[in-house]
Amino acid sequence: MPFFIKSKRKQSKSKTKNQRPQVSLSGEPSKRKRKKLRLQNEEIESESEIESDEGERKAEVVTSSDEEETAQEKKLRLAKEYLANLEQEEAEKREEDDIHRDIISHRLKQDLLEQSGKVQKLVADGYEQPSLDDIIVLRGHQLSVTCVVISPDKRHVFSGSKDCSIIKWDAVEGKRLHTIPGGRKGTEDTHTGHTDHVFCLAMSSDGKFLASGGKNKFVLLWNPDTCQLIHRFNGHRGAISGLAFRIGSHQLFSASHDRSIKIWNVDELAYIETLFGHSDAITGIDSLFRDRAITSGGRDASIRIWKVVEESQLVFNGDPGSIDCIAFINESNFISGTDNNSISIWSLMKKKPLVTVKNAHHGQDQNGNSSTQTNWITCVAALHNTDLVASGSKDGCIKLWKISKNYTVLQPLYSIPMVGFVNSLAFSPDGQVLVAGIGQEHKLGRWWRIKEAKNGIRIIKLKRKDV
Repeated sequence: MPFFIKSKRKQSKSKTKNQRPQVSLSGEPSKRKRKKLRLQNEEIESESEIESDEGERKAEVVTSSDEEETAQEKKLRLAKEYLANLEQEEAEKREEDDIHRDIISHRLKQDLLEQSGKVQKLVADGYEQPSLDDIIVLRGHQLSVTCVVISPDKRHVFSGSKDCSIIKWDAVEGKRLHTIPGGRKGTEDTHTGHTDHVFCLAMSSDGKFLASGGKNKFVLLWNPDTCQLIHRFNGHRGAISGLAFRIGSHQLFSASHDRSIKIWNVDELAYIETLFGHSDAITGIDSLFRDRAITSGGRDASIRIWKVVEESQLVFNGDPGSIDCIAFINESNFISGTDNNSISIWSLMKKKPLVTVKNAHHGQDQNGNSSTQTNWITCVAALHNTDLVASGSKDGCIKLWKISKNYTVLQPLYSIPMVGFVNSLAFSPDGQVLVAGIGQEHKLGRWWRIKEAKNGIRIIKLKRKDV
């Protein structure tokens, strides 16, 4: 029985295999077949839609998971950036500290070299010839200007005159700010100020004190800001010919025609000591960083450096004549001017000058005749620790000089036209300004008179070629 059933099943299967699809007479599938095909197509379409929906869901899941990962990565990246910024800031701070440390170290070395006189900045060749537009003329004194000083910030200039007055000037705007009037002779005890010729001025390196001296034989100490008198130092028996503050301190040196130098403590308003050695009236004085001063002895033809701590002095002998002015170039070298129209450069290591320029100012007198013998060197000035110096006389110009070849050569650089006696010169600390005190007469007498000259001060702007 099972055998026949199985064979029937096989026969039925073979029949279905060999059986053709029923086609209508028109050649189209039957209705039942069309319905079946339509159902199959719908099933296929629904399955593809399901698959596409599932793909979109999967894409959405993947996208959301990617967004979650990006947020985490962003947090991680921000954290890394924050740490990197901190590291960079710390590195920059370390670099800045190293740079500041290097700058401080370099500055200390530079100051040490400057104080020891072992450094020379070569700046003279960098200046150009000053023009008339670079000169500011300030007038206010009735008689010849004998001395000038410029404040450390180069904003103010103070000038003294034979008319016994002191004037404070605004160097930037070129106007007079304050006048300390002079008094009549015999009123020294009641008048606040000078009652005779003012010969010298000096200002402390921090700009807190101004000192003045003259024929009155005393030194007056002023407040530069208010021009009020602070103290009066008595003790000299002759006219005060020179004043100098030691740089970086309030120690004041005063030189006098009584052939002595006195040291004062300005902070304590006290006298310290007196130095003797010159055999004639002292004509000039200067000081730098060290506790020492340099003086010119006039007719005794000597220059002396006073070592205060060591209680000793160095003596330098010049040519016959009167050494009328002196100025430090650095702690080891200095410049002097004499009444025989010569300028000399000196060194601490030699008793004689390294170089001397004779007939340094060879102008003409009022009649057009050569006046080299009467062109006394009335003042000299030096831009500290450089190769630039200046000198003045009555020949109608201020001369700028260049020092070269280890202080053994002094070359003329420029001449600045200036009618009258150049009684005083002062450089600003940065070398951008040169101030001159001009008068119709020599600061110490009335041997000559230049009527064409105008009493006052001249502010000369020194321009550099590379600016």
